[in-house]
Amino acid sequence: MSVTSRYRAAWEGFWQEAPGGQGAVFWDAEPMLTAGRHLAHFEPHLTDPALPLIDLGCGNGTQTRYFAERFPRVVGADLSAAALDHARRADPGGRAEYRQLDAADKAEAESLHAELGDANVYVRGVLHQCEPDDRQPLADALAALLGAHGRAFLVEPLQAAGTVLADLARSADGPPAKLAPVLRHGLTPGAIPDEAVPEHLHAAGLTVLASGELPLITTEYTGEGTRVELPSAWVVAGARAE
Repeated sequence: MSVTSRYRAAWEGFWQEAPGGQGAVFWDAEPMLTAGRHLAHFEPHLTDPALPLIDLGCGNGTQTRYFAERFPRVVGADLSAAALDHARRADPGGRAEYRQLDAADKAEAESLHAELGDANVYVRGVLHQCEPDDRQPLADALAALLGAHGRAFLVEPLQAAGTVLADLARSADGPPAKLAPVLRHGLTPGAIPDEAVPEHLHAAGLTVLASGELPLITTEYTGEGTRVELPSAWVVAGARAE
C-alpha cells in the first residue's frame, strides 16, 4: 500500500510553504541536540557501520548532513518532493544523496534495498505522524530496508508529548509560530500508544535490541523562554535471528 493522497498533499503543502534555513521549522533542532545524541545510543549496535545509512523522513536534511560527515554513504529519503528541494539546496556540495520515497510502500523500499543493499536506518518522529493504517506498512518497509544486517534507530514521542502539544496549541496567544503551520496543514501528531512502536517492529519481523527515553528537542520556546521538549522513547532494532 501507499500513503493517502491527503497525507501526501499535507506534507507537500507544508514543505512548499516552509522557509529555508536550518531551524525554521518546529522539529528542525541542531544536530548535536538530536542526531548527535541519538547516534551515541545507535552506533554501539551497528553490526557494520560501513553500510549505507538512510535518514528516513529526512525533511530538509539537517540531520542527514550531520550523518554524511560521519558515514561513507548517506541517503536522505522523504515523501515530499518540496522537502527534498530544501535538502538539496542546503547541501550544494552533495555530501548526501536524496531520494523521494513513500515509506508505507514496501515495494518502493524493496526497490531501494535492491539498489543499496542492507542499510542502517534512522527514523525520527515518523511513525507517530503517520495515519494509523500506514504504521504497520512503514514498519514492514523498514524491515525491507534493513535486510539481514542493517540496524534501525527510531525515536518517537510518547503519549505524554500529546499533552505538551495540546497545551501549546491552546495557549491564550494561540499556538507558537513554528507549530501553527504544522497544525494548519492537518499534521497534528497522532496519539500512537507507547507500546505500539515495538509491536509494529515485532510484527515486521524485527527484534528490539535496546531502548530508552530521551526528550525530542524542538526549535520552539514557551512564553517563559524555555525550549519545548517532547517526552520520547527510542529503540534500536534489527532482523530477528532465524
